[in-house]
Amino acid sequence: FFRILSLPRRGVAVAVPQPFSAMKKPLLTILCLLLCGGLSANGPSRVDSAASSSPVLMWPYRPRISGFLRAGYQYSDTSSEFFVKRARLSLTGDIVPKFDYKIQFEFAKPRLVDAYLQYRPFPQFGLRAGQFKIPFSLENTEYGVSAFEFIDYPLALSRLMAFDEVCGLAASGRDIGAACSGGFFQRNGYSVVRYDLAVFNGEGINTRDRNKSKDFVARLIVQPLAGFVVSGSYYRGEYGSSHFLRERYGAGVCYDRGPFIVRGEWFGGTTGSSEGPFDSGGWYAMAGWRAPRNLTLTARFDSFVLDCARRSSTQQNNYTAGLLWSPVKYLRCQFNYTYEDYGRFYDASGRHVATVLFTGIF
Repeated sequence: FFRILSLPRRGVAVAVPQPFSAMKKPLLTILCLLLCGGLSANGPSRVDSAASSSPVLMWPYRPRISGFLRAGYQYSDTSSEFFVKRARLSLTGDIVPKFDYKIQFEFAKPRLVDAYLQYRPFPQFGLRAGQFKIPFSLENTEYGVSAFEFIDYPLALSRLMAFDEVCGLAASGRDIGAACSGGFFQRNGYSVVRYDLAVFNGEGINTRDRNKSKDFVARLIVQPLAGFVVSGSYYRGEYGSSHFLRERYGAGVCYDRGPFIVRGEWFGGTTGSSEGPFDSGGWYAMAGWRAPRNLTLTARFDSFVLDCARRSSTQQNNYTAGLLWSPVKYLRCQFNYTYEDYGRFYDASGRHVATVLFTGIF
């Protein structure tokens, strides 16, 4: 009933049901490549000379497969729902030494998230081209799914850097472009000074540029002590066929070492529109304690003003308390309670939101 294909010197067998004989060769080729290459957890590995005579898999470097799933439940004054927040699959690998790539796909809302090539000949200088995260702020790039303490990003970062942009872009903090980055003055495994310079289309992910101008980003991160970081970011560009201005700036400070985490950032920006430009701004401050038994207790205040000229009617403040528990290394269980104070923004008194989220990483 099954036909078994055994690969030489690798000891891998793939069972193929007989009814699929017409598709057997292409399917077997893909499965063999993934099983023999992508599931390797040892990173780049050269094929030894003893296997050079084998007709199967002559790759000098093997791709690595990883990803994560985030699913949960949310209850508020206005809703009650189960949801899948993220479902991502990543393929990374090395083409030659110091030249690598990454491809990441989102299945919850199907789209290509990351797709870039990167060349890093020196610690002080590296190049990246494709679609990737915009090097703006600390949380946008320095705190990924396995490190971020909360379920959602703060309001000001979400509204001013393309998570839920005030100008209408929805791009997960990413864009298509090219960047150079590096670090200087190595000390105990980290760079005292790091920099990022980049140019982007300015239209978000999976979108061609709609004007001839390019957006420019610059970021500087200084880490004088282990765990202590100060950063500054600047973004300027134009979006849409009407060349509306999109300017962003921010500064942040963070201490993250041992059991304690303290972090805060401030963001501001000017956004052009058909009704004229308007200024927005906001900030957040958080603190956390990594308690015994893999528990982390957190609290955060964040505030955002959509239009500074109408502050009282466009300001929202969020108060969040959180609990993070990791019973095993690749499983994160989170609970966040948030009180959303709208002031006069939505002509409502506020909203209570409780969210439970489970993240599995592989």
